[in-house]
This record gives sequence, structure tokens and C-alpha cells, in this order.
Amino acid sequence: MAALVLELHPALKDSEIPYEAERCLFCGSETAKAPCTVACPAGIDVPGFIQSLAHGEADRAAALIFAENPLGGSCARVCPTEVLCEAACVLEREGRRPVSIARLQRAATDLALRNPETSVPVHLPHNGLRVAVVGAGPAGMACAATLAPLGYAVTIYDNRPEVGGLVRYAIAPYRQVREPLPQEADRLRQMGVRFQLSTPVETAEGLSLLEREFDAVFLGIGLGEDADVHYPGDDLPGVYESLPFIEALKEGRPLPVGRRVAVVGGGNTAMDVARETLRLGAEEVAVLYRRTEAEMPAFRHEVLEAMEDGVRFLWLTLPVELHGLAHLESVRCVRMELGEADESGRRRPEVVPGSAFDLPVDTLVRAVGQQYRKGFLQLVEGIGNPDARIAVDTESGQTANPKFFAGGDAVNGGGTVVDAVRHGKTAAFGIDRYLRRHSSPQGGRGQ
Repeated sequence: MAALVLELHPALKDSEIPYEAERCLFCGSETAKAPCTVACPAGIDVPGFIQSLAHGEADRAAALIFAENPLGGSCARVCPTEVLCEAACVLEREGRRPVSIARLQRAATDLALRNPETSVPVHLPHNGLRVAVVGAGPAGMACAATLAPLGYAVTIYDNRPEVGGLVRYAIAPYRQVREPLPQEADRLRQMGVRFQLSTPVETAEGLSLLEREFDAVFLGIGLGEDADVHYPGDDLPGVYESLPFIEALKEGRPLPVGRRVAVVGGGNTAMDVARETLRLGAEEVAVLYRRTEAEMPAFRHEVLEAMEDGVRFLWLTLPVELHGLAHLESVRCVRMELGEADESGRRRPEVVPGSAFDLPVDTLVRAVGQQYRKGFLQLVEGIGNPDARIAVDTESGQTANPKFFAGGDAVNGGGTVVDAVRHGKTAAFGIDRYLRRHSSPQGGRGQ
């Protein structure tokens, strides 16, 4: 087993920053963006901020980052740069190590967030228009951070006591625990954004009130609880759902794991859980996935890193029953084989008759995805899709109910943090265009 990395993108030492920044070729021009910038969903001027760092101008570097991504510090920790900007780096294409863009971005934002006034954008005068944002996750925070400098009064509502959404509560601690989310929220407060935390907006009456009191509403509500997948015996102690498991870790109250752990699922969350259980002291960790490695939705580099950590993978394996007396002792599995393609385009797994076997385990964590918030969609007329996602115009984030806009996981079914940031920005500009057309010249709601 490889030595376990305690932090995915650790901070560069001060002495390392100039060296790493100078490795950048500073691609791009006025007429053609650099490949790394094109690959960034938030559109950060990567060569621009790195060049500023190389010249010792950390504040300017951070300003370039935050101008496009108000969660630039968090994304430096959790973004899958291995398949985005760093994968597009010209050095990578030449067979050399790509520039450590994530770690340089972390260096710039960390330095700036120690003195956040240096990177707060200039405000336009208040235009008399108000926007409510439901959800203090990356989509909601990005939407608010884009609208506030344009003169809008923005209030963010969230049922949680802290900002960040999935970044704060559902991303593995070895990526990010809490920092720098509080500092990124403080930047928004300095822009004039108000936060109403521990304030759920989950009823028709609550949404109707926002619709009456605000000129537009952005929904960054994310997804709901873990998918409702159950097996006989899953009420035994030692059986967990992935989201409560990760949240407990991030709250500093890790749930106990035994020596042998099974993780059910094939996505990035399953990889996070598997790797974290090793860090909690598990000796044997196996990922159970009902298809083959080729069909896994997790990023390829995540799977390889889990393997390097010592995680074992049981492909074409489906759990069907959990056994134990006072505690989980084993999981009964069946072998699978792939048949014809299903609606997702992947070959459908089918049970191999007579293939059942028992796998001894002390802990099992289900990480098979999250459910859509179908109940929420029924609260606002005109925002639902047949597949339970929020339906939006991709150019503006606007729903069929013109006053409501949306973005993030509730729209795309589950993406990266930086994808949610992009959605929030797109919706903010959509809101701006909409309100410019439908409000009076003096500001305030149109008639």
C-alpha cells in the first residue's frame, strides 16, 4: 500500500511558488485563449494569474482568479484539474509534467484571503432590484458574487448553519474540510451579499414569499439524500450511507469503521469514501461495482489513486443481502455479466445464476448516488423535467417560470464544483438581462 496522502493538493512552500510559476509557457494571446483557460469551466485566465504570481503580484493573481470564480480557493483544493486545466497544459501534451495549476491557484488565493479587501470587486450603485438565492453552495455563491457587483441586492438562504453546500458537507476531508469557505463567504459579504443561514426554504409558502418580495429567484438547491437502495439486513450496526458518513468526518466525529470495509458504488463519492476509510484505520477496503472498470462513472485518475492507496475493486459484483447478529459480519454478493445496453448507453448488468458468495466485512457504506429533490420541484410551477431535474434554458439558466432561474446539481444531475460555479455565473447574467428588460428605468420591479 502506498503512503496515504493526507491532503490532495497540499500548499506549495513559498520557495516553490516562483519556480512552479516560471514553468508556465504563458500560452494564449488576445485572439486565442490558452488551452488551460479553455478547459476551465469557470474561464479563469490561467496564464495571466500565473504570470502575476511569477512577478510576485499575488493580489493581482487572486483578483484574476476571483473575477471568474468566487470559490477559487475551494476549487484549487477540490477541482479535478487532472482532467481539466492541467490535462490541457501544453507541457502535458509534450510528455512533461503539467504546471501545478491547482496548487498555484491555492497559493494565490490563500495569500489574498488573508487580506480579503484587496480582491473585492468595485460595485456599481445599487439599482433597486433584489434577488433571492436559495442554496449557499457553489452555484448559489457564484450567482450572488456575479450579481452583487452589478448593483443587485442579493440574499442567500440555506438550511445549513454554514456556507458551501456539498463542498462543506459532502466532499471528502482529504480534499477540503472547511477552509477557505468562510473567507470566500466574507468576500461576498463585503460585496453586500446577505446570508440567511439555518433558514430553510422548502415550502410552497416560503417560495411564494420570495417570489413576491424579490425581483428574481435563483435555485441552487443541489441534490437530495442518498439514493434509496436497500438490502435485507441493512439496519445492522456498521452499515452507513455515504453522505452522513462524510459529513460526520468533516464535523470531526468520524463514524467507527472495522478492519474490513466494503463500499458500494462506482462514482467519485465511492472513491472518496473508500480512501477515507483507509485513513480511518481500515486494513482491507473493497469497492463493489456491478459493471466493469470501463463503465465506472468515477474519474479514471480517482480510480487509479484509490488503487495506489490499497483499495481493492470487485467488478461485476452486486450486494444482495447483509448478514450479522449484533453487528454486520458479511455481505452476500452475486456475480454479474453485461447484457444489452440500457437507457444510459451502458450495457445492462445481469445476474449470473448460482454465483452467490459471502464477503466478510465489518463495515459497509452505500455510495450509489443521490436522489433528485422531486418534492421541491412540485412547489414551483413550471420548473420540473420529466427526469426530476430542474429544466432551464442553457444560455440563461431561466426556467419556464420566468422569475425563477437555476443551476448546479439540480440541473445537471451532479457535476463538479467548478461546473456549478459556471452555472451560477450563467444564471446571474441571465437574471441581469431579464431584469434589465422587465424593470423600470428607476429600478424596482416592473409593472
